[in-house]
Amino acid sequence: MKLARWITDSGNDGSVSEGFVIEDLLVSFPDGQTIADVLAGGLVEAHRLHERTNSAIGVPLSCARLLPPLIPSSVRDFVAFEEHVEGVSTVVDGKSEVVPEWYQAPTFYFTNPHTIRATGEEVRIPETERLDFELELAAVIGGVDGSDGENLDAVSAADHIFGYTIMNDWSARDLQAREMKVRLGPAKGKDFATTLGPWIVTADEFEPFTDDEGFLAIRAEAYVNGALIGADLMSNMGWTFPELVAYASRNSVVRAGDVLGSGTVGNGGCLAELWGRRGEFSPPPLQPGDEVRMVIEGVGEIVNRVGERVPAPPTEPARPRLRRRVREDA
Repeated sequence: MKLARWITDSGNDGSVSEGFVIEDLLVSFPDGQTIADVLAGGLVEAHRLHERTNSAIGVPLSCARLLPPLIPSSVRDFVAFEEHVEGVSTVVDGKSEVVPEWYQAPTFYFTNPHTIRATGEEVRIPETERLDFELELAAVIGGVDGSDGENLDAVSAADHIFGYTIMNDWSARDLQAREMKVRLGPAKGKDFATTLGPWIVTADEFEPFTDDEGFLAIRAEAYVNGALIGADLMSNMGWTFPELVAYASRNSVVRAGDVLGSGTVGNGGCLAELWGRRGEFSPPPLQPGDEVRMVIEGVGEIVNRVGERVPAPPTEPARPRLRRRVREDA
């Protein structure tokens, strides 16, 4: 099953529709259900809802503009591909390596759920000279018997994976490099945009692609202006998606509507990896007018065009330490 959100070209009120993608039609959920409702109900209830959906009253995909397939309650992004870590580390901290700590446990950061973009949407450039993309697959969390996931093991965590969507973790590499030297981040270097889409494909659709260890043996590709930049298999992750979900829930909670990105695939899943390996900015950073297209087997594709640069107010440097720390009368 595929689930999507959209606005029709003929709609003048800007109202959002939510439902299933059935062949080349977009069909609204019955009873006014939303993506959030369906995720909370879980995969079994989603199949029951699908059976009650009347595909005869669908809207052609060609007559609609797709929106991000969900409004995430949170977005965690992992760094699960060893090859990516090795390549991009040169750009971030000046040397190519995979630190021993990477192998000990899957690492993630939280990114901004308020700057989610849709396929087809223009992504304007923030204050950066090194705009980059990151090709990822993301798991979307659903409810299980109406419950959140807390302190899950990998087996039970798999039940909380409702489905998958493509994720482009847009990155301002110069901002990222600066803030990570302060031992905090990435943050502002990732804060401006994340593309999710084109829809959510339910986890059961990927059972034929799952190997004996639980990895998804599906191909992921990234293109810039029609040229293939990088391609990898999702099965080259260091951990399976259920293991990522289990780690996220460790002494914490995963909830329906959460999104967990795999991290950037290797073999050219972003420009920074290639810059690190080649020792030069080749291919060059993204520029206004560039088109970034990502394709993942079994999911589909997302396409975004890079927009113009966005001016921002100046940032003041830190004040010097030579100032009074307490009141004189304290």
